Amino acid sequence: MEENQRSNFRKICVFCGSHSGYREVFSDAAIELGNELVKRKIDLVYGGGSVGLMGLISRRVSEGGCHVLGIIPKALMPVEISGETVGDVRIVEDMHERKAAMAQEAEAFIALPGGYGTMEELLEMITWAQLGIHKKTVGLLNVDGYYNSLLALFDTGVEEGFIKPGARNIVISAPSAKELMEKMELYTPSHKHIASHQTWKVEHLAGDS
Repeated sequence: MEENQRSNFRKICVFCGSHSGYREVFSDAAIELGNELVKRKIDLVYGGGSVGLMGLISRRVSEGGCHVLGIIPKALMPVEISGETVGDVRIVEDMHERKAAMAQEAEAFIALPGGYGTMEELLEMITWAQLGIHKKTVGLLNVDGYYNSLLALFDTGVEEGFIKPGARNIVISAPSAKELMEKMELYTPSHKHIASHQTWKVEHLAGDS
């Protein structure tokens, strides 16, 4: 991507852990993704925490001059926010409202390594894409093979007849932030939505795009 070429995305939601993991490669990946967003002038929407990988990427994007919006449930504020918050913080009632707000604000989604919460958020966005609730791009930053087993499970789902081959292509994965962003910029959906986009109450879930 040329320096003066504008990205297809203005705001991307990044799902990631409130822990940093045991190895430095994960922290490096969060900072690398933050650098890619800054280079492309893409604002960040994320889970609102200032600890773990969430804290690393939000600080990097904010320091790079792009806007950061954190969306966090009231109950998680003492847990996920330690010290100063980054950018704007929107407090919501629960996890369902958090995910709906993140989906509505962002034009695409990326998952960094994380735990159950990160995987659940990723899988819900994949499912919403399959159902036709949104038409937004879903990326997976597979740092050092962290998500190999999950991607293999998706492949098994295709082989066993539970996931259609076109729907498997909803998930875009790459080992580096640069490669992932390049693939996401070029992505064109190949799956058939289970229901029409217009039949969902998209104003409450994933916006009109």
